[in-house]
Amino acid sequence: MKIHIGKTLCISAAIAIMVRPAATQTTSSATDTTKPATINQRKENQQDRIARGIQSGQLTASETANLEKKESNLNREEKLMRSEDNGKLTSADRNALTQQQNQLSNQIYKDKHNSAVQNTDPKSGVGKRAENQQDRIAQGVKRGQLTAGEAANLETKEAHLNKEASTDRKANGGNLTQCEKAEINKQQNRLSKQIYKDKHNSFRQRP
Repeated sequence: MKIHIGKTLCISAAIAIMVRPAATQTTSSATDTTKPATINQRKENQQDRIARGIQSGQLTASETANLEKKESNLNREEKLMRSEDNGKLTSADRNALTQQQNQLSNQIYKDKHNSAVQNTDPKSGVGKRAENQQDRIAQGVKRGQLTAGEAANLETKEAHLNKEASTDRKANGGNLTQCEKAEINKQQNRLSKQIYKDKHNSFRQRP
């Protein structure tokens, strides 16, 4: 009888040792869940995607201006929500912002995968100047030196310049006159100075 009890205890102890690691592993994996991105993380991610779209030419100046205006509006809305709740966001606030960020995320994807593209290898001097401005704006967005509002304003001006150059070319058999080149270059100079000022002022895109 004593022998049977000893065997039973040994078997029970062996089972306990085998089961314990499995239980521990289950508990560990259960707590290792991926948390959804916070509002700030989503904003930073959206800005990174926009910056890459500008750099690659997948986003035109006009598309970027539209996206950044929406991002700027979201930032203002969040700021208002926080001001009404002592700097915090309620669950309802978070849900509303997340829903709008989802919509913006879908728009970024659509704009980056449609047929409209920004020429990243222009041959003309005017085109190269425009491409250089886009690269500088993309860097400013990526580094947080340009707020969404600043980027929207700059890209709106760039889009107007692109449209002006396109209209002038159509009126002159695909070419720009020396006078038109000089005028566009003068406007690009002003835009270049504005990019520099916006990237070096005290305003930053906060993640």
